[in-house]
Amino acid sequence: MYINFLYMGLLSLVLTFIFTPATMYLAKKVGAIDYPGERRVHRKPIPRLGGVAMYLSFIAAAWYFLHPLNNQIIGLLAGATVILGVGIYDDIKGVSPKAKFLGQVIAAMVLLFFGYQIDKLTLPWFGEVILPGVWGSVFVLLWVVSLVNTVNITDGLDGLAAGICFGACLVLLWSAVQIGMFQAAYLMAGLAGVCLGFLFFNFHPAKVFMGDSGSMFLGFAIAAISINGLLKTTALFGLVLPLLALGMPIFDLTFAVIRRKWRGQPIAMADRGHFHHRLLDLGLTHRQAVLALYSLSALLAGAAFFASLEDWRWAISLTMVVVSILLTVLFVKGPSELPRRTGGK
Repeated sequence: MYINFLYMGLLSLVLTFIFTPATMYLAKKVGAIDYPGERRVHRKPIPRLGGVAMYLSFIAAAWYFLHPLNNQIIGLLAGATVILGVGIYDDIKGVSPKAKFLGQVIAAMVLLFFGYQIDKLTLPWFGEVILPGVWGSVFVLLWVVSLVNTVNITDGLDGLAAGICFGACLVLLWSAVQIGMFQAAYLMAGLAGVCLGFLFFNFHPAKVFMGDSGSMFLGFAIAAISINGLLKTTALFGLVLPLLALGMPIFDLTFAVIRRKWRGQPIAMADRGHFHHRLLDLGLTHRQAVLALYSLSALLAGAAFFASLEDWRWAISLTMVVVSILLTVLFVKGPSELPRRTGGK
């Protein structure tokens, strides 16, 4: 069984190898270039339309292994096309946060049009929670928009978003197999292959960025697949597992919202307070910061594994370890932030 998922992942990986150089050339032609700036950590212009290669590779692999496509997959690809279009325009021209948010909502509504719906959730300690009528649709919208932005804010260092999403897809692939959601497992395998293939071009020093076209596509795809996979199961870990698999960027997004509200800033306002920025301020190199965040994501993947076994003691313990480390990263000052001595010995 697993060999078929491996083939799906390998196909999407190979296709990403083929399409990524072409999108790098396209990005240079249309001006989708990320230039160095105040919040940027790279020092030379880098093309940023890698998301197009990821999207094409995923679609091709899905069509090959899951043809003929059913209504759910068509809805996924239709919504992904909308979110990709918003991302491409943002990568080339730039769009306002409100326009980007509107595009995310429209993409999520495409899923609703194709029958993506959540009627109930199974929560730890609370059991089954019913979402009557419109509340199920509201949950779908919130879930999709939240995961899209979760992955989007993670794309701040070379290889960070692709690597974290690769690990998350493996966790969600395994869990989908455990509960017999084989279509979701195939799709997660395809996404994992896309992420791994893109990492060969995107790991530090990056030759290409995925851009908003890539980060929003990945977040959207993971959200949509989990809706018709894990979230519809009666298993207790149905909601918990995706949240833990993407726990590190979810914590980052949560702290960013709190930080900006505390400072009286707009929630959509960019800053240098994200975990990857803080690790750089603490003196870590680019690669060290990325590997450190990979490690924290791996701990949360372990927490997800224990959650799937309903071993909440270990799941909560690992999660609290990660939260403690992240809080330390946020509040400890780095060498460049300490006050300088102006005189004396």
